[in-house]
Amino acid sequence: MTVPAVLTARALLLDMDGTLVNSDAVVERVWRRWADRHGLDGDEVMKVVHGRQGYASMAVLLPGRPMEQNYADNARLLAEETADLDGVVAIPGALDFLASLRGLPHALVTSADVALSTARMGAAGLRLPDVRVTAESVGASKPDPEGFMKAAAELGVAPADCVVFEDSGAGISAGRAAGMRVVGVGPRAHWHRPDVVVGDLTGVRVEGVGEGEMRVVFPARPPVSA
Repeated sequence: MTVPAVLTARALLLDMDGTLVNSDAVVERVWRRWADRHGLDGDEVMKVVHGRQGYASMAVLLPGRPMEQNYADNARLLAEETADLDGVVAIPGALDFLASLRGLPHALVTSADVALSTARMGAAGLRLPDVRVTAESVGASKPDPEGFMKAAAELGVAPADCVVFEDSGAGISAGRAAGMRVVGVGPRAHWHRPDVVVGDLTGVRVEGVGEGEMRVVFPARPPVSA
């Protein structure tokens, strides 16, 4: 019999897109239109944008462009994404997973801004955690660890006692840079070697065990296919 993996933590830090919410359809639509406007290969653009704030993705894709233009473009894309909720759904298991976290220390750490994170979580039928670190809260985008460090500080938990849930390479790198263990969710995560990989959140259980600790129990399942 295969024994499920277990991690012990004092706080969980949760990415949104690709981790709690499947927004891939919107991201594809918005960013492929942006790629067309700038004469870029849409497939190459999609390899960069997941997990990062828009301006940071643009800096990678258009390295010679002034950052002021990236910030302005980023604001336009955020507005487009906030208005387009077609196809936004919860990741399987996310509703029960968040319900299991009630009363336990956790935070949302997302590259979306307040408006976009509120819209997408609402469209997916998911509650917003009380503690949220959004694009407005940080000066640097993932893969910089600032967002995760801020969330840990707000929860009063040492980084080493936090477990991050992420789907993207940028997010997984940010969690590692913060000195945290990382759970990868979905096929994108598979390539970046997080501590644990799950296909989605179905069957992931979180249990308070006293003295400020919780156990995250992962169901036994085959490896995630790429």
